[in-house]
Amino acid sequence: MNAKERFLSYISFSTASDENSSSVPSTSGQSVLAKALAEELSALGLQEVEADDYGYVYGFLPASTGREDEPALGFLAHMDTSPEVSGENIKPYITVYNGPSITLPNGDTITEEMYPELEHFRGKEVIFTDGSTLLGADDKAGIAAIVTLCDRLISNPGISHRAIAVCFTPDEEIGRGPDHFDYAKFRAKEAYTVDGGTLGEIEYENFNAASAEIIINGINIHPGTAKNKMKNAVLMAGQFLAMLPPFDIPAETEGYEGFFHVNEIEGNVSRVRLKLIIRDHDRNLFEVRKAFLSRLAEKLNLRWGSGTIELTITDSYYNMREKLKDHLYLIENAEIAFRTNGIEPCILPIRGGTDGARLSWEGLPCPNLSTGGLNFHSRHECIPADAMDIMTNVLEFLVK
Repeated sequence: MNAKERFLSYISFSTASDENSSSVPSTSGQSVLAKALAEELSALGLQEVEADDYGYVYGFLPASTGREDEPALGFLAHMDTSPEVSGENIKPYITVYNGPSITLPNGDTITEEMYPELEHFRGKEVIFTDGSTLLGADDKAGIAAIVTLCDRLISNPGISHRAIAVCFTPDEEIGRGPDHFDYAKFRAKEAYTVDGGTLGEIEYENFNAASAEIIINGINIHPGTAKNKMKNAVLMAGQFLAMLPPFDIPAETEGYEGFFHVNEIEGNVSRVRLKLIIRDHDRNLFEVRKAFLSRLAEKLNLRWGSGTIELTITDSYYNMREKLKDHLYLIENAEIAFRTNGIEPCILPIRGGTDGARLSWEGLPCPNLSTGGLNFHSRHECIPADAMDIMTNVLEFLVK
């Protein structure tokens, strides 16, 4: 089975994570895929294969003869898909893309004007969706490349390689991927996540990240007798949002620029709940952003009364560059691996995070590599079929 065939099999599993669930993994579909992947790894001949109670899949491929004393190299990818767009009943649409646009089965037309990167897909067999769901290249394409690598090495014992540790994690999309990662089971001291976008991307810098929940407590009074009594939480929420920097939002920022992203609001006159995320590559600026929210809450409580605004900020992960600066050979090796396979590497800061960010902070140096996919978390998500073959070749170079 090749990488494309594996990928098409994996996306048939519905594995969207759910941040409102307290179970581990957060959705049962991830456990189903975990079991299937463990069975596949065992059938291929990997050792120490396990799908544990938390939904993590581990496997180990020993080094080839003569290389037993070399340290193992790890590869990770995540099984869940974003809960922001449906991943139920995915219907892939496979076609040779000739540009400059394509109409999906549901009638959506996507163009190179909308997504300039599509130009590089011309003449290639590309896997799109039918336009009604996401595709799942984030990150089942990464899983497909890793499993295909293991299959290739086991099927071709003449290929000399160091030992390989494999782990497929749940709940990465909701920030819980490393929560129950077992470092003892993962027998590598350095690794790569295969969870990026455009072919050639190498990422070892990411946002410092936090989430914030703001509860606004109002007082509801019959509107006919509300004068000097009602405190409308909906209107106070509007005032709170109006005080955020208007251009520090995802749609207005790029590169190393940070932002506040309001991603959820619900409530009524009596109570409103806001959720937002805080992002910045610079740790000092990240702390400034959190302090700004705290001062804003304090100021509005002075205006509306103590306890009107309840602010909770929770750090999610930090910039892995601080932990990888002493392991830059991992970046250099990846650059050589891409160039050897005809792909010009591009080192970019992640405007997001990966499991590798937390893993790097917890002692496992873990930069991120591309998958070749485009438009993650979108109904317009797609990936060239040969991208997964190229990534398999890149990973093979790294272990050779």
